[in-house]
This record gives sequence, C-alpha cells and structure tokens, in this order.
Amino acid sequence: MGRDDGAAAPPAAASRCLTRPLRANGAGRQPLGVAPRLVRVEPDRTPIDAVAPLRISFVGGGTDLPHWYEEHGGAVLSATIDHSVRVRLVPREDREITVRSLDLGHMVAYHLDQGPAYDGVMDLPKAAIARMGITTGVDLQIESDAPPGSGLGGSSALVTAVVAALAMLTDRRLSAHEVARLSHRIEREDLGISGGWQDQYAAAVGGFNFLEFSRAHVSVSTVRASEQTLAALSQQLLLCYTGSVRRNVGLIDRQIRLHREGREETILGMKRLQEMAFAMRHAVERGDVEALGSLLDEAFLAKKQMNPYITEHTQIEEMLGTARAAGAIGGKICGAGGGGYLLLAAPPSARGAIRAALERSGGQFAAFAFSPVGVRARRGGDVWAPSA
Repeated sequence: MGRDDGAAAPPAAASRCLTRPLRANGAGRQPLGVAPRLVRVEPDRTPIDAVAPLRISFVGGGTDLPHWYEEHGGAVLSATIDHSVRVRLVPREDREITVRSLDLGHMVAYHLDQGPAYDGVMDLPKAAIARMGITTGVDLQIESDAPPGSGLGGSSALVTAVVAALAMLTDRRLSAHEVARLSHRIEREDLGISGGWQDQYAAAVGGFNFLEFSRAHVSVSTVRASEQTLAALSQQLLLCYTGSVRRNVGLIDRQIRLHREGREETILGMKRLQEMAFAMRHAVERGDVEALGSLLDEAFLAKKQMNPYITEHTQIEEMLGTARAAGAIGGKICGAGGGGYLLLAAPPSARGAIRAALERSGGQFAAFAFSPVGVRARRGGDVWAPSA
C-alpha cells in the first residue's frame, strides 16, 4: 500500500526549546571580549485543533478486508457527514503526555521515556503518538459526536484527527492517502484491531466517495451527485441510534473465520455486497433516490447473509420492522453490527410517524447533513490539510 509511513518525523523547530544571542546597543554588536548572552526562546504552545468527519456507509462494508479484496477486489459506497471527532493538542515543555476524553471521562498520563501501557483506555491516541515519533510532551483533549462502537467510523476518525494534529505540530506534510495508510497501520498493525480500510479513507478524504480495494492499491472516486440529488437524499434519510453501541463480540473476526471455513452463504453475501456498491453508486449518480430504500434493505439482507451474527442479542431487526411498519422504505445497520446507528430511507411524509414509533422503542434520532471536507487541523490562523 505504498511507502512506509512509520518513520518518525523530526520535531518542528517550534516544538523545541531554542536559544539565540541577544543583540546589544541596537546595532547588533557586542563589546570585544564579551560573550553573547543567550535568551531562552519559549516553544510555541498555541493549541492545535483537529477535526475529522464521521461517515455513513451505504453498502460494501466487509469487502474492504484483505481476506476478501486480495482475491476478489472490494467496493464501498460511503459519505462523510457533519458529525465529527475533535482533538485539541497543546504542546508541553516537558516529556509528559496526557490524554483526556471529554465524552467518556477517561484521563491517562505517562512519560515518553517510559511509554504508554496499552490497557484498553485511550489506546488509539497513545499508539498514534508512538507511531508519529513525538519527542516532546503534549496534552490531548478528545470529543466525539458519536460513542465508540456506534458504526459511524469514530475510531478511525479519532486516529485520523490525532495524526493530523501531530503532523501539524511536527510540520510534516502528508497526502490523504498517506494519512489513511498511517491511521490504518496504527489501528490494524500497532494495536491489532480487526477491520478494513474504508473508515480511514473516509475521514482523510471526506465527501461522497466510491472506494475500490485491491491487493495493489485503494482507489477513491468522488460520486457525481448533483446538489438536487444530495438535497433529496437528505430529505429521505434518517439516522437513528439504537440505544446501545456494538459490544466487543468479535463480529469482524467471525466474518473472517466464516469466509476461511468456506461458508457458502458468507461468500455469496460478500459478492452481493460488492455488486450492490456499484448498483447503489449508479442510482445516486443518476438521481434515482427512490431506489435507495429498497437497495438499503437488500444491503442489510446481504450483510446478514455474510455474517448471521450482526443482529444477535440486539433490537436491530425489531426496530427496522417498526420503521417499515411506520412507513420506511428500507434501512440497514451502520458499521459491523451488534448495535449503533440505523440508516433509514423514508418519504418525507412518513418521517414523523417513524420518529415517534422508534423513539417509543428507545431510538434516538440524530440530524445530519453531508459534508465534503476531510480531516483538517488549525493553529491560530494556519490550516493543515492533507496535500494533493
């Protein structure tokens, strides 16, 4: 997947403690025999604020894992939305690291000389700091619009935002592909978290995209949807939180195991998901938003065919049934399953009835809009964005 992004970048000059000779008499000359007096230059402690978008995946999730795409190729249709993960980084003068989650109430601290303990608490930012080769202390503060395990790509958005903040701190230029590959390595290699590639690319690139995966490369194509089509989609789509996040039940590992065991239904389901990614992209590009609801239903059935455990011990199927009875055309679970958000398609006239019915079942609706912007970082008036 391209060059190795794991090499540590040298820290920027602004993050080091420098000295300079103090000029005298306004003319820059020192008396003969007098050594220049050195003045401490304080490091720039201006905060860096990084934002990475969350995403909704319409179809194709699961085909972005190497056990599938290395042999068959893979395809995912996804779009980033105006929900995000936000990171504030403040440089320190020492080598202490602190990481605080405003949402979860977690706080960890460690010294760079000892390194972090990977104990399940804020491991993603810890691993990003280690992978980026940071040599000076920082305080990180994290806030997200969705809980972990919600199916909106929040973990990858978090890593991507931290990578962007650290890249700005160290004055390191990265392309969107390099940001995605680096974030993928942090999650999949450094921490051994099972998963695919779509979330890192969604957060790094931003927008409504068609992603294709192969052994050789990842291809990102912008979906050519008109403003009218996007407006119509926004009127038809609903995002409903089921009331619980995905439990750590190893759904992705189960999917991989079912494929390796040669389970026919798993293979057929994955083929169908891959085919549907192309079909749904074409429907969006020709403005056929009416077809989206039934395609979401098909995508959900294909996902269950791929992995029959995605709704186990959840209200997902009951809530989808409730939504259809109230007027929804179709819907699916976001992410790997096991909880999180439902993506529903419905005529505008049915939205009120659907909301009322699902709220009685514990559902919580989140207003959203499509967002074309990928990860960004800001420091004062300066902006860091992935290079072209």
